[in-house]
Amino acid sequence: MRPDMVNLLDFGPKALTDWVVSLGEKPFRATQLQKWLHQSCAADFEGMTNLAKSFRSSLEAVAEIRSLPVLSDQVAADGTRKWLLDAGQANAIETVFIPEDDRGTLCLSSQAGCALACRFCSTGHQGFARNLGTAEIIGQLHMANRMLERPVTNVVMMGMGEPLLNLDALLPALELMLDDNAYGLSRRRVTVSTAGVVPMMDRLAKSCPVALAVSLHAPTDQLRNELVPLNQKYPLSELMAACRRYLEVAPRDFITFEYVMLDGLNDSAEQAWAVVDLVVREGLACKFNLIPFNPFAASGLSRSKPEAIRRFARILTEAGFVTTIRKTRGDDIDAACGQLAGSVMDRTNVEQRIQIQRNVSRHV
Repeated sequence: MRPDMVNLLDFGPKALTDWVVSLGEKPFRATQLQKWLHQSCAADFEGMTNLAKSFRSSLEAVAEIRSLPVLSDQVAADGTRKWLLDAGQANAIETVFIPEDDRGTLCLSSQAGCALACRFCSTGHQGFARNLGTAEIIGQLHMANRMLERPVTNVVMMGMGEPLLNLDALLPALELMLDDNAYGLSRRRVTVSTAGVVPMMDRLAKSCPVALAVSLHAPTDQLRNELVPLNQKYPLSELMAACRRYLEVAPRDFITFEYVMLDGLNDSAEQAWAVVDLVVREGLACKFNLIPFNPFAASGLSRSKPEAIRRFARILTEAGFVTTIRKTRGDDIDAACGQLAGSVMDRTNVEQRIQIQRNVSRHV
């Protein structure tokens, strides 16, 4: 790796074409190159046989194909596979593949750590180091397609980090996921999850609308302030309005609300009815994904009891909303929802902020 080399995984479709043209090549060469990069998941230029030797020589002199190095590769009892990737400067991120009979879903990270400090998320307790670049985001898909025996059919931006706080790097990666000359996924099979960064939800809707999942986790501002501190900046009224705007261009006719089930905190029948009241009042077409909490020591939280989760789901279902209870996958290798922590050199003093938030909540 030389610092002056161009990493071709950093280019979205248009940027790659512009760069290839700048080398004196025809635009169609960029399409050929993109297919090698993302359909064949090539690791070098030698095998790109339909490219002229002169073009390949030019590429070898100035460019490289570089994704993050793999530090570990684990497979859970249920087939879930987790890679730990070296993000440099003592930081590591995690990528998870979830195989199912009818699809293979890859969960990608967008940041090394996360600054949002949601109480129930192990990543948030690690703090935040930096945003990932486009090459580091799409490189996870590039790496997985090279290493897996079956294709990735679905991508979810639900790994480490808040994707919408790294939108400049995320958008070119999304464009590659959707491009027929790259990964060719449909907008319905690419999902971005957000804790509710309202301005960036609007920007995503204008730039590259894909399926959207919103981390709800509470039916009131008071409780959501405690669980998702971002709610203090973008409260539920603003979040719901942003969801309505997103639905105008969304590839699906509903928003998915993620709701982590926390024992004695957000899982009562009354709170289930409050969730129903919230979305009915806002007139939102939505479905719910209830997530049994995956405990970790620093959280001080416990998973809702199975009967509480079933009761919560039954109330939502009887109110007319499609509701699923997420099956816990890969928890034996800490690859389940909320467990991705990687290794992050915290730049945000996250533990102090979490403790302050808890102290404030106790006195509300």
